[in-house]
Amino acid sequence: MKALIIITWLSLFVNFLAFSQQPPQKEIDLESFIERLFPVQDEDLDYEAIYEVLLQLYLNPMDVNRANAEVLGASYLLDPSQINELISYRTRFGPLVSLYELQAVPGFDLKTIDQILPFLTLGTGTSNQTQSFWRRVATEEQAYLLLRNRRTWETRKGFTPADTSSTGKISNRYLGDPNEFYLRFRIQHARDFSLGFTLDKDPGEQFTWDGKTARYGFNFFSFHFNKYYVGKWKTIAVGDFQAQFGQGLVFGAGYSLGKGAETVPTVRRSSVGILPYTAALEFGFFRGAGLTYQSGKWQSSLIASYAPRDGRAASTLDTLSTEDLTISSFNQSGLHRTASELSTKNQFRELSIGGNIQFSSASGKLQAGTNYLFTRFNHPWVKKPTLYNQFDFAGISNSVGSFYMNYNWKNFFLFGESAISQSGGKGNILGFVSSLSKQVDFSFLWRKYDTNFHSFYANSFSESTRPANEQGVYIGIQVKPISKWKINAYYDFFRFPWLRYRLYAPSKGYEWLARVSYQPNRNLTAFFQIREEQKDRNLSDSGEPALPYQIRPLNKINGLLSLEYQVSKAFFFRSRILFSRVIYNNQKSTGFMILQDAQYSINKFRLTGRVALFDTEDYDTRLYAFENNVLWTFSIPAFAGQGMRYYLLAQYKINSKITTYFRFSRTAYTDRESISSGLQEIDGPRQTETTLLIRYMLHR
Repeated sequence: MKALIIITWLSLFVNFLAFSQQPPQKEIDLESFIERLFPVQDEDLDYEAIYEVLLQLYLNPMDVNRANAEVLGASYLLDPSQINELISYRTRFGPLVSLYELQAVPGFDLKTIDQILPFLTLGTGTSNQTQSFWRRVATEEQAYLLLRNRRTWETRKGFTPADTSSTGKISNRYLGDPNEFYLRFRIQHARDFSLGFTLDKDPGEQFTWDGKTARYGFNFFSFHFNKYYVGKWKTIAVGDFQAQFGQGLVFGAGYSLGKGAETVPTVRRSSVGILPYTAALEFGFFRGAGLTYQSGKWQSSLIASYAPRDGRAASTLDTLSTEDLTISSFNQSGLHRTASELSTKNQFRELSIGGNIQFSSASGKLQAGTNYLFTRFNHPWVKKPTLYNQFDFAGISNSVGSFYMNYNWKNFFLFGESAISQSGGKGNILGFVSSLSKQVDFSFLWRKYDTNFHSFYANSFSESTRPANEQGVYIGIQVKPISKWKINAYYDFFRFPWLRYRLYAPSKGYEWLARVSYQPNRNLTAFFQIREEQKDRNLSDSGEPALPYQIRPLNKINGLLSLEYQVSKAFFFRSRILFSRVIYNNQKSTGFMILQDAQYSINKFRLTGRVALFDTEDYDTRLYAFENNVLWTFSIPAFAGQGMRYYLLAQYKINSKITTYFRFSRTAYTDRESISSGLQEIDGPRQTETTLLIRYMLHR
């Protein structure tokens, strides 16, 4: 699986007014921030796009004097009552003259202020630089070059010499070497500009120059240039970009937190607009131009994209016996290691034209808008028909439009979006987030997605990977009975009116989570979390004469007990116990994992390590554990079977310009003599990986 990229610290830039007081820059405990927002996983989720959009959001701090309720809610750090109190305070007393003034806003305690400060600025929302644009680019402090290499040292089957079968056919092998290379260059200043490029080569891909397959050294190349606040033009984007408006039914930008330990604010999406695309994923982005024009209370955006897409082609014969090319499937893995995978690279083109019109009231409490996106492929997309995909998109073009509205009323933040696609399928979301009291926050969300609702860039709240063939109700609550204790819980009921993959009958299910946290002081944190999920699944074909498909509920429980202690500024310890239990077709299986983390920091050096033992009976009881990694790399690997996992991560700041990171990790299994299968198979019970990263700051 490709590296999951994330920023491990966020250095925010602020504009100073002559009369302002600004607290010093503050680093974020991003590790606890991420773990608070994201759930215990039960499937391989693609985090790269999510974290990259988080990067864009938090590298552009919010102007505390201009941000409306929608923008303030995007941080997931303020509840509706706090947002409402801040807006009311500005209306009554005027703009804040110092961020320290937040202490005077009702509902803002010191803990809240400490969490939100890194995301705020007192800027005017426009660039007031006196230097020319190119001079600002040439001297911007937030300018860096980053190079990362990662490699698995055991030999996978795909890198062994090819052999010949009895039929004379030569076996398939990877075309390139086992090294992964990642290169990023970026210069950016909040609310002024952002420009850069990203290059990526996955293990097994060739490092070659071949224009026919769009490989110029690295296998993937992404670039962007964004300029902000040019007159009334709020955003001008050229190159690769994403967009998010409303609740994600049309423009989702890959930013979907979903269900997690933060049970209240994460159910809603924020209209953050057009953002640079800087991830290494080779799908899910626009390539072209995006514009946002601001005029008073109205804002309009236009998107035009013509992007290459990977996919497999199939030939068909029409009534005149001429051969036509159709798209049989899209390749979203981004991998081009074998001749077969390489044959899918940039085989098709996708034209996207769309836009958004949005109205925001002067008070910032009301926001309403409409979205539209037209998509056309250069060849028809015709999937191989199966029982469950009869309502999936088929054809050469699609259009989808929506209307959305958010309203902040007292301590309630109400939101909703309704969309319809070219097929006539509809998607609807309606919900609210509320502070019932200082101790209790509550959220509610209802969604209904028709089986024939088609929206390629949607990323709204859903149980499935895309919003289609689903209905559900989510309820979340957070209770702070006293200052040291916090209780989070949610319950989500969902049903699927039509068939799904591995599920050939209409079905339903549920999911709930409860988490109790205790923090007696800043140095000690403990919590217990338990989560249960139940979904139906097809029974395996026994071969006996019976109905061809029978379904049974699969019930899964995951638990986590965590204790974290900051012994001193130099030492940090974390101990965790994870467990899982699955019941399916009257068969019970379990999983268990125990881990110990330690971190030591002194001056320019930091060392982080882990030792973990795991024991699961099957893949369904696999366990996921967050791991520290090198800068802007994030990993939550899955562990199944029996074995040990350990890693050591070293960070050293050579000088103000150069910082290096090195990580060694190994998984040693005791229940097998080989790892994985196919071309990824390793002949042996161990898998060892190293990662080296160097960051060079250009102007420090």
